Amino acid sequence: MYLRPHKTTKNGSVYEYWSLVKSVRTARGPRQKIVASIGKLPGLDQRARMGWEHIAAALEGRIPQADLFEDRDLERPQWASVDVSRVRVERLRDFGDVYLGLALWRRLRLDQFFHQQMGAGREQIAWDLMACILTLARFCAPSSELKIAEHWYGKTVLEDLLGVSADKVNDDRLYRALDEVLPHRDALFAHLQERYGQWFGTSFDFLLYDITSTYFEGNMAGNPQAKRGHSRDQRSDCVQLCIGLIVTPEGLPVAYEVFDGNRTDVTTVEEVIEALRLKYGHERRIWVMDRGMVSEEHLEQLREWSALYLVGTPKSMLKAFERQLLDENDWSRIENGVEVKLCHAPDGTAETYVLCRAPGRRAKERAMRQRQLDGMERELNKLKVAMERETKALRNEVSAQRRVGRLMQRYSRAARFFTVTITQHPDPADPQKPRLHIHWDRRDELDQWAENADGAYLLRTNMPADDPQKLWNAYIGLTQVEFSFRVCKTDMAIRPIFHHIEKRAQAHIMVCFLALAMWRALEQWMKASGLGTAPRPLLERMATIHSMDVLLPTPTGIDLRLRVVSQPEKPVAMLLDRLGLRLPGRPKMIANVVQNLAPSDTNSLGNGEI
Repeated sequence: MYLRPHKTTKNGSVYEYWSLVKSVRTARGPRQKIVASIGKLPGLDQRARMGWEHIAAALEGRIPQADLFEDRDLERPQWASVDVSRVRVERLRDFGDVYLGLALWRRLRLDQFFHQQMGAGREQIAWDLMACILTLARFCAPSSELKIAEHWYGKTVLEDLLGVSADKVNDDRLYRALDEVLPHRDALFAHLQERYGQWFGTSFDFLLYDITSTYFEGNMAGNPQAKRGHSRDQRSDCVQLCIGLIVTPEGLPVAYEVFDGNRTDVTTVEEVIEALRLKYGHERRIWVMDRGMVSEEHLEQLREWSALYLVGTPKSMLKAFERQLLDENDWSRIENGVEVKLCHAPDGTAETYVLCRAPGRRAKERAMRQRQLDGMERELNKLKVAMERETKALRNEVSAQRRVGRLMQRYSRAARFFTVTITQHPDPADPQKPRLHIHWDRRDELDQWAENADGAYLLRTNMPADDPQKLWNAYIGLTQVEFSFRVCKTDMAIRPIFHHIEKRAQAHIMVCFLALAMWRALEQWMKASGLGTAPRPLLERMATIHSMDVLLPTPTGIDLRLRVVSQPEKPVAMLLDRLGLRLPGRPKMIANVVQNLAPSDTNSLGNGEI
């Protein structure tokens, strides 16, 4: 909304008055609607109306003019007598965090994307604005749609920035917005790829893929994808969904897929790669995946599609490269003491292998193995004592074998180092009653190979390779996928899912994906500005900035209402300066003057607030 001046001449005299105007979307395009005719407002001129109407340019990162938020002519004092004993502050609203979120929304061109995709129909509030509200809420203060409508939205300045009044944001409209957003998922992936390239210069040479799970609250009988499976959240008591995420080496999310909760990791790879191959092709794309994600069948399929890959391998494949691993020649030292070496495939194929070894990882694996060996030895001794005492649980050989099997499962890293046998021998005191005996041997021949293999791992690729460091850096980028999962589960609160309808659960994940894209884009923005890569402290500092109405009572019975943004503290101001993000520096002069009107007149102007 904005104020429009009017001039009219009657009987040779010029009269000036003001009207409050807002822009509305109609089937015939945007139109301007007069909200109220205000009359003459003393002291309000064209220059005083400059300020918040330029926020869109600041949010989108356009280079501001010198007088964007300041006008040197306005530095001249404007005098008014004010009764300081009655000065008060009203309408305190959260400003900083939602302002930053809206800046990210517009710099990613998501406002343009959803407006073009969803268009303008007969709805009272445009769906692209509702998509913005859902995503900003997930980005700033993750909560349910009901809490957004009843608590969060009314406490923020979005009513001013988006022009959507708080009474229009309810849970029903937010749920319908989820339904409207979901059909544009695939188009969103293409838009984000284009925007990442424009803003950050992302090339998408490498695509990193991994999978996680998120669980539901409730039985979710109406959602066929909600099933029990391997839970990464240690919630095996709940049904779940599996989410496969594709990111760039910088951590920027590119796309995702949702799978049934009982899908294993390896069964998702072919489906994901085939979907992206049909949509975007394989040109200049190299797939990076962990060793648990691929099988020989998948690699063969990738080669048939002429796709390039860089994947981890099972630990057992190291044995085929024992000679190269023990040979101290041709190793290249890179960061943090990690050493890498290129090796040719032992079967003479066109694949290239990269041997890697890291001192930190070697110490960790040795400590883990030793802890498992000690635990296995300790439990076997306990089992031996129990057999000698003939406890009730070990009356026969079958029960003893089961106990040993559970131990092997519990100490899986140490199981292969032990050979355990259980035998029956006659009891000298009672020959008719056999007694159980347990015996185990340590396979010492495996210890030396385990020592050599500690801290070492093997990568394989079918891409032309002459720089092992580049391949290692690309593979280590898989930590960006894991970090994205942590952001989704902690900062975006993707879990648990409360939606019972399948498409609503999918839309919930899409909104979380949008918030994740904003979060990782903020990391890149901060990194380019020399502010590190930790968005959470930045958001917490931005949350200290508020919008408020300052009411200045005058002796004439006229209250001057100034809608202002609080002055940020010096550290926050420095952060804003580094980001190139400017705040409105002058009072918002819309709703500038409020007179002591009669009750009937006050109701017509919204309880005295314009």
